[in-house]
Amino acid sequence: MTEAIAAASNSGGSEVLHVMKESSDDDRHDYYALGRYDAATNKWTPLDADADVGIGLRYDWGKFYASKTFYDPAKKRRVLWGWVAETDSEHADVAKGWASLQSIPRTVVLDTKTGSNLIQWPVVEVETLRTNSTNLGSITVDHGSVFPLSLHRATQLDIEASFHLDPPDVIAAKEADVGYNCSTSGGAAGHGALGPFGLLVLADARRHGGDMEQTAVYFYVARDLDGGLRTHFCHDESRSSRANDIVKRVVGNIVPVLDGEALSVRVLVDHSIVESFAQGGRSTVTSRVYPTEAIYANAGVYLFNNATGARVTATSLVVHEMDSSYNQADMASL
Repeated sequence: MTEAIAAASNSGGSEVLHVMKESSDDDRHDYYALGRYDAATNKWTPLDADADVGIGLRYDWGKFYASKTFYDPAKKRRVLWGWVAETDSEHADVAKGWASLQSIPRTVVLDTKTGSNLIQWPVVEVETLRTNSTNLGSITVDHGSVFPLSLHRATQLDIEASFHLDPPDVIAAKEADVGYNCSTSGGAAGHGALGPFGLLVLADARRHGGDMEQTAVYFYVARDLDGGLRTHFCHDESRSSRANDIVKRVVGNIVPVLDGEALSVRVLVDHSIVESFAQGGRSTVTSRVYPTEAIYANAGVYLFNNATGARVTATSLVVHEMDSSYNQADMASL
């Protein structure tokens, strides 16, 4: 499927970029590539042959598949929905009587700053569900530390956070760290000079550390051989639940960070699903998690920093509690 998403000029032709998308039944992931499509010759040419469909970009690096879009003519936007499957057992699905759900709807636009990826962001209507909002200001977390956030409840949240590494610490981290990979490098419990650091959501509010239930949403900054920095954005589900019939993974990928940009993330938490949008939506990760202890009043949120050589400051941190989205027809019948 190809779709025109943006044009550098109104004349069309070679100036129009298209998205080629594939929902792969082999691994149940949604891939995409940017390129140009010539309808006359039915020819597709990717902008980057090394990032063509199926080998490069993904809509989401977590549990997200079979997505569909529609165009909203009233608000002139393209909206994306994705299927978020279960990661527990078939026996558990049968017991609860249902399985799988739809993601939060997302707008999709071209990232005009990079020109090489899409931007996905929750539709603005999601913000109408915000209730109590807590602005936690600026919080600095020393290396090897965990900082609990004081919240009323933590099972339905919309979190907006920006992070900053102390510049002297970044300069001091001179050793190349080219082998880092979200899925194979130890997850949130690992230790590197400049990461991992970020948020622990659906985490046990009664205690921190050890083997408490938690889902980690984090950044890991690595130095390349040429001295530049490469930023990874990941979810660690490995300690998300004490249940043993669940697939728990560490997922994510590299996210582009431009000069002068803070490391930013928006995290939507809804009991058993965590959807994260890094760098304004350049990279997204969705996790299905099934906490058994970090539920309802026992759920909490923490900042954490497992970097060995850097302090991290959450320069901006706002947490919105979220109301439920009630079915209007059902409400009218009450």
